[in-house]
Amino acid sequence: DPLRIAASQWNLGHVLLAAGQPAEAEELALRAAEEVAATTMPEVERTAMGGALQLVAVVGAARRRQWWEARDRLTKHAAPAARAVPDHSNVAWTVFGPTNIALHALSIDMEAGETGEALHTADAIDTSGLPSLERAFTFGLEVASCHSQRRDDAAVLLSLLGLETMAPEDLARTPLARQLVLTVIRRARAMHARQAEQLAVRIGLV
Repeated sequence: DPLRIAASQWNLGHVLLAAGQPAEAEELALRAAEEVAATTMPEVERTAMGGALQLVAVVGAARRRQWWEARDRLTKHAAPAARAVPDHSNVAWTVFGPTNIALHALSIDMEAGETGEALHTADAIDTSGLPSLERAFTFGLEVASCHSQRRDDAAVLLSLLGLETMAPEDLARTPLARQLVLTVIRRARAMHARQAEQLAVRIGLV
């Protein structure tokens, strides 16, 4: 089943990214995308899976700090595919579609330290219709990280409290989220630091 094979390669790509092997993830994803393009699966599935695999390669390039390469691949390969796929299709649970393209553009800007551009991109993103709580949570976490890079601790705290309402277990278990809570406690004004301390207690951080 070419769709299941492609989905397994997409999942493996994310495993490699999580394991700190972005170059390997990128190589795997690009090879898999070529294989998908040669299959006879239905057009929407082929387009969505090929695009989702391109996004794995985009993340791989960004993790290697190849910002131009990541943006170029996002613009020339993933975005055109997304325009042909509705957001709600969710082929093989990849959540591939126009909104996910915007989310990856935000991720690239955040990792590149271009927080102003990232927050500008975030303002135009609506995750309410996404069929993935994980993607919506990641979006909120990256927005919080951008605010932290700008030392806007009130905005960081507001974002974290929103994430607690959305997915408290994810907030408690995600290293970046825990780091952001501790940063607010250490750096923010007393009122916000106290609220962050209370949040830290609720998620079992202290």
